[in-house]
Amino acid sequence: QNQKTKEQIESLLQNGKHKELRDRLCCRLTFGTAGLRSAMGAGFCYINDLTVIQSTQGIYKYLERCFSDFKQRGFVVGYDTRGQVTSNCSSKKLAKLTAAVLLAKDVPVYFFSTYVPTPFVPYAVQQLKAVAGVMITASHNRKEDNGYKVYWENGAQITSPHDKEIIKCIEECVEPWNGSWNENLVDTSPLRQDPLKKICDCYMEDLKKICYHRELNLQTNLKFVHTSFHGVGHDYVQLAFKAFGFQPPIPVPEQKDPDPDFSTVKCPNPEEGESVLELSLRLAEKENAKVVVATDPDADRLAVAEQQENGCWKVFTGNELAALFGWWMFSCWKENCSEDADVKNVYMLATTVSSKILRAIALKEGFHFEETLPGFKWIGSRVKDLLDNGKEVLFAFEESIGFMCGTSVLDKDGVSAAVVIAEMATYLEGKNLTLAQKLIEIYETYGYHISKTSYFLCYDPPTIKRIFEKLRNFDAPQSYPKFCGIYNILHVRDITTGYDSSQPNKKSVLPVSKSSQMITFTFQNGCVATLRTSGTEPKIKYYAEMCALPEQSDRSVLEEELQKLIEALIENFLEPDKNGLIWRSA
Repeated sequence: QNQKTKEQIESLLQNGKHKELRDRLCCRLTFGTAGLRSAMGAGFCYINDLTVIQSTQGIYKYLERCFSDFKQRGFVVGYDTRGQVTSNCSSKKLAKLTAAVLLAKDVPVYFFSTYVPTPFVPYAVQQLKAVAGVMITASHNRKEDNGYKVYWENGAQITSPHDKEIIKCIEECVEPWNGSWNENLVDTSPLRQDPLKKICDCYMEDLKKICYHRELNLQTNLKFVHTSFHGVGHDYVQLAFKAFGFQPPIPVPEQKDPDPDFSTVKCPNPEEGESVLELSLRLAEKENAKVVVATDPDADRLAVAEQQENGCWKVFTGNELAALFGWWMFSCWKENCSEDADVKNVYMLATTVSSKILRAIALKEGFHFEETLPGFKWIGSRVKDLLDNGKEVLFAFEESIGFMCGTSVLDKDGVSAAVVIAEMATYLEGKNLTLAQKLIEIYETYGYHISKTSYFLCYDPPTIKRIFEKLRNFDAPQSYPKFCGIYNILHVRDITTGYDSSQPNKKSVLPVSKSSQMITFTFQNGCVATLRTSGTEPKIKYYAEMCALPEQSDRSVLEEELQKLIEALIENFLEPDKNGLIWRSA
């Protein structure tokens, strides 16, 4: 019933574009590391009115099977500010259709009356005791994309087997039901409630649990600049700063309001560093603000930059920020815990492609550190298990600037991370330290962890498969490489197949993930490197880290060794020229 997407298919048909029709119509969306994500437009593997209706019908069917009290507890729906005129598709419209499917089946729906940060949906699911929730967002992806993120009753993103079962249910009911197209139901149904005020108030109140230096925040002269990258973050970050006792951060005027075209940045991903932070850094210089915080368009991730004494800006990597957050959350716990608190009950988590710095801190301080598969859905589920078993979780992260401070939200959250960084910077300023100086102190205490993460673009799935298959059959069938150039490989772990040469039974401890490619190499020189495909974009990513002991403090030697190893990894294992890979633009 969407004329625009209908016309796209008719036009392809009239112009004889049969290959493109096949690409669009002969495969379905599947759940990746962040739910369903694809370009907006016509076709069953795209995000559009119909695929969202079908997905929600499948979810309805599955939830009805899982929960006898589904119609008492209800369902949460949130959305960001994305949209595309050419396919008459916007996050809000897709959210209204999601709600319509459920309302038409007499399910109470908590539908936010305006756009919200992604973390508000998992938070609301837990607060309102709903059975599940959906957030319509494609986070920091390019403007053409949108997505459909599903949260379970525990407030964590769904993992296996729920995702596979939902896909089965979707395939069982692809014909839209009566009422599924009625997007006006959210305005007329008595079963629809707006949770915005309650959830926003509760969230800001809960945030105060991780505020430890309110009196310093009230007095500080430090200024902060915040950019919301044309997304949802502005209002919510302003409120979070207020909750911590800060003056509001200075917004970047050109980027403060929602704009589905993301017109001032070449890509809406703050991870890309200084090139996309240009406007906020210039504003900070003008306003004499030393710290810039940037939330991505759905405000679940955070980038941070700090002006150094020489006037240049340091943009921290996700791994560097994690070292700061890990140190901070543990120090605050130690200062504020009760006399009988047991450090052995305390946990921090990271995904396996992220820095091992938390492991080093945990070893020295006596708390527990755990790893999960890539993707915050794995962290959220594991944290919930730990909490249910009486453990205390202080912090979790993934290197792609996703941070979870405290456990009010069991997902990454850029709003809380922004205000925690502001408090940390304020506290350190009182000790005459910058964030960058403190980072060096942390590395000198716990050992340097120098990492580099980047990617190649590859739009040809068979090429990606060939690259990884070659690594599994390197010198002979079913044998992994023993060297990478001059570098000796000690161990190989292949999450796709479940092989791990470091385990006595050669089986990986982390669960197998057949749907994506991921191989990790541990080198004799202490470097760990992982090659994997992205769960949300056409990328082959590489992650490499040198983990040194505290006494190995020559940073430049470690950096040089890491750089040479990465070059060997690219040349020997990825072979970009031969495989036609596109280098990430600087």
